[in-house]
Amino acid sequence: MKKQILTSALLVASMSLSAQKSASIKIYADQGKEIIPKEIYGQFAEHLGSCIYGGLWVGENSDIPNTKGYRTDVLNALKDLQVPVLRWPGGCFADEYHWMDGIGPKENRPKMVNNNWGGTIEDNSFGTHEFLNLCEMLNCEPYISGNVGSGSVEELAKWVEYMTSDGDSPMANLRRKNGRDKAWKVKFLGVGNESWGCGGSMRPEYYADLYRRYSTYCRNYDAIAFIK
Repeated sequence: MKKQILTSALLVASMSLSAQKSASIKIYADQGKEIIPKEIYGQFAEHLGSCIYGGLWVGENSDIPNTKGYRTDVLNALKDLQVPVLRWPGGCFADEYHWMDGIGPKENRPKMVNNNWGGTIEDNSFGTHEFLNLCEMLNCEPYISGNVGSGSVEELAKWVEYMTSDGDSPMANLRRKNGRDKAWKVKFLGVGNESWGCGGSMRPEYYADLYRRYSTYCRNYDAIAFIK
């Protein structure tokens, strides 16, 4: 019996080895037609740990070598990566972030508690201008994650206007007052983040109705792609 089992095992092994030797694969590199969008390989920047403060941003007066407040070593590393798209401000943080706290003179910006990540105190010195200017320096597409969980349609609509309107509108003029005359190019707008969980614990039907409202009132000044 043992001899029979051994013989059978050797036969199976031999057949397996034979099959491996005869297997082949052909790659027709000249026939590829599908293109993977580069944006799939984008990066994610959230106010988590030292990702933003101490990581991307140290401020102009820091002892750490910086370029206009951005850490020079990190800035150069991201340039080398050729980041196609960068998402900000979250993550879970996005649904507690109120963008107007992060514009204007830095000394006038209110501090906030980061309830999602350790209860740290942030001074909002890294805001809309700092993020979108960084994207221009990196030559990448910005992806704004809007506050749906604790924000409002009006708040996000005004943010879109502030960033992308070139008209004689209240938010565009506020942007100009804060030092940026030309509108930024914002290709991607996320309508909330993880709405089933930290973004509001919403039911699918409820979020779908909210999404319809946001996509209606967030005016499309510059071919924004709304992201669910």
